[in-house]
Amino acid sequence: EMHTDALENGQRVLIHDDLLATGGTAAAAALLVKQSGALPAGFSFLIELSFLGGRAHLPVNNQEVFSLLRYS
Repeated sequence: EMHTDALENGQRVLIHDDLLATGGTAAAAALLVKQSGALPAGFSFLIELSFLGGRAHLPVNNQEVFSLLRYS
């Protein structure tokens, strides 16, 4: 959830989460950002569980995906 007036049209937004597992939460956040008229600029995570394949479910179009720690 987020307020409808939280972001401005065309604003670039970094989506940050503590954990990338299946990618569902980050993908849903990207959808909310797009619906508000803003643009996802990238994704950052503290931990990525790469064996679950979450990166493949992110709507990435030239955005960087960064993880501080990655567990295979």
